[in-house]
Amino acid sequence: MQINILALGGDGIGPEILEQGLRVTHALADRAGLNLNVTHNLLHGAAWEAHGTFCTEETLAQAKASDAVLVGAVGGPRWDNIRVPGGAERQDGLMYLRHHLQTYLGLRPARAWPSLMDHTPFRPGLADKADVLILREMCGGAMFATERGQRRVNGVRQGYDLTAYDESEIARFAHGGFQLAQKRRGRLVSCDKSNVMESYKLWREIVTEVSREYPDVAFQNMFADNCTYQLMRRPEDFDVVLCCNQLGDILSDLTAVYAGSLGMLPSACLAANPATGPVFGMYESTSGSAPDIAGRGIANPVGMILSVGMMFDHSFDRPDLAQALETAVSLTLSDNILPPDLGGATSSAAMTDAILERLAA
Repeated sequence: MQINILALGGDGIGPEILEQGLRVTHALADRAGLNLNVTHNLLHGAAWEAHGTFCTEETLAQAKASDAVLVGAVGGPRWDNIRVPGGAERQDGLMYLRHHLQTYLGLRPARAWPSLMDHTPFRPGLADKADVLILREMCGGAMFATERGQRRVNGVRQGYDLTAYDESEIARFAHGGFQLAQKRRGRLVSCDKSNVMESYKLWREIVTEVSREYPDVAFQNMFADNCTYQLMRRPEDFDVVLCCNQLGDILSDLTAVYAGSLGMLPSACLAANPATGPVFGMYESTSGSAPDIAGRGIANPVGMILSVGMMFDHSFDRPDLAQALETAVSLTLSDNILPPDLGGATSSAAMTDAILERLAA
């Protein structure tokens, strides 16, 4: 079996952690007897410098022809204020791919690692078993607002972004959430601000309607402010948390405290519900491009490596390989082999070496 992967390093530490992720990808493919074909290209800032666009049509075509896409990280101050003609998706290479590939289902898992609890702000025993899947809707909401910009009203500068969801966008996302919850621990919380915003009133209405099709899933609506508080106060009570694009962006970073660092978190953006079988997806660490440490070889590669595991699980139907990889990561951390963001001194490459050694064993 041949699998085709498009690898997009992006910016900052992106190419560095992608390199480590690809090392693990090759190791897993060899273990599974898969023929791996990897194509490389540029995205966001790197693409802008080379082509004057954040994502070329060639890159989009390559993504469509692939079984999965691996992304290092994108963005940086150098490109933050560049504006090009077109919608919101034209201003960001990753958003451009998400929009055209319709990878709407964003999986942002965060879990506690027993050997890293001293690196979290939690008192002993509070979050030791935290294992939360933040689901972020990736193709709508404020991030993709069609009405946005800056203007003057009565001589005063005003910025505006229209947040809008239609019921079909909400429903397809909610179905994915409930079906994932069925495969986990059977609990789902939907996070919104329906007490003050019309878009969230529809969100709550549609998610509640969908929930009736899944009586085996314990369901609850929560206001976003209370949800964030409860995620920190009683993390072990949460399983799947359903969020819009904007709230999911915030909550997925917040739950990084369970793991001790943003560099520990993987993610997947899927074009269909993985509960029904293998699906196309884009996979990346949630660490960000971290331009301040780019080129030093010290970035934490674990989030990228675990994203590779998610790729084998959801796109290649090999959850056994994802579990083997997670075990190898856990053993590495238990042996106190840690990157600088977790108080250690292990380089990106050496961290990957240690994980691959344990994976092989």
